[in-house]
Amino acid sequence: MQISAVIITFNEEKNIERCINSLQGVVDEIIIVDSLSTDKTQEICSKYDLVKFYTQEWLGYSTQKNYANKLASFDTILSIDADEVLSFELKQSILTIKAQYDNISNPNIIFSVKRLTNYCGSWIKHCGWYPDIKKRIFNKSIQWVGDIHEELLYLPSTKIKLLEGDLYHYSFHTTSDHIKQVEKFTDLTAKQAFEKGKMISCFGIWFRPKWKFFRDYILLRG
Repeated sequence: MQISAVIITFNEEKNIERCINSLQGVVDEIIIVDSLSTDKTQEICSKYDLVKFYTQEWLGYSTQKNYANKLASFDTILSIDADEVLSFELKQSILTIKAQYDNISNPNIIFSVKRLTNYCGSWIKHCGWYPDIKKRIFNKSIQWVGDIHEELLYLPSTKIKLLEGDLYHYSFHTTSDHIKQVEKFTDLTAKQAFEKGKMISCFGIWFRPKWKFFRDYILLRG
């Protein structure tokens, strides 16, 4: 079985090399679709023969990922973010399924992984952050849906198989980075609700993500 790793990027010079290095010897090509980065993301990617680099103005999370998947040469997709890294054990699990399957030509099989998040230099194994199960290996015919927190759209009969090993997620280096991301998603949520004609509480949109962070990381001692 041959696998195309697919990554969407924007200004990921701090993360992308670590991600690409973890994919070496595991996948058969790396598709990167970049939404017009202004840093050294493209320069870093150009050092790797396995990488096929494309540029595309931002289309939204699901649409951008679906566009990137269509560029893959192989039917099996490994969807990974630029700030994620395959652990050694997860690499071995992926190599095992590559040997066991000729191809994931059957869209009714999806492989999921356990994501372990590093937040401000600490690995978070409590407060509901771990194991953060993510569906990441699938047939390229399966589509992403959702404007913000995108998910795979698949049949109820689909078999979900959990792989051994962690997917390391290097999320935020500082709390200020986290706050900026929360504010970004807050704006996107408000815009999405407005476009759908929904009445929303500005206070609720602002307050809920901040309360969740305080509850999970402070009260539940991350």
